[in-house]
Amino acid sequence: MKLALFTVTLFAGSAAAFGPFGAKAPAAAPTPVVQSFADDLVGALPPVGFWDPLGFAEKANDSTLKRYREAELTHGRVAMLATIGFLVGEKVEGSSFLFDAQVSGPAITHIGQVPEGFWALLLLSIGAAEQFRAEKGWVDPSDVPIDQPGLLRDEYVPGDLGFDPLGLKPEDPEE
Repeated sequence: MKLALFTVTLFAGSAAAFGPFGAKAPAAAPTPVVQSFADDLVGALPPVGFWDPLGFAEKANDSTLKRYREAELTHGRVAMLATIGFLVGEKVEGSSFLFDAQVSGPAITHIGQVPEGFWALLLLSIGAAEQFRAEKGWVDPSDVPIDQPGLLRDEYVPGDLGFDPLGLKPEDPEE
């Protein structure tokens, strides 16, 4: 009897964890200013428009949305480079121009074959790229109010670091 009572109590308590706790507040609709800012972001195209399936923009102001877009573009670019590196590493074997090592086998095993000195070079390269990006787009932390960390410059367009060696960026902003 005690076991049955314990089991019922246990299941009742665990089921209550998934039930509603009270009246749910309605989700805040994006303000017209934030919505127009979101619609003007690069990448908001006519068939879909501004796409935010998880609702991050609902509680964000234009500064926060701009920071989200910067993070989205940065991480997307890193992911694309990583994918290309993985695919190229799978097909290209042999010594590298960076170090004299024989890296071979499936790309998933290459990380263990790279000499330790490469990681220091990689860390310095990433640090230099992040420093450049921070100086280009972010407001100096000493000039930012404590309640607005990671504030981007007003004139900075997320993702536009001015690096276009192939000249692919259009001269006219309307393009």
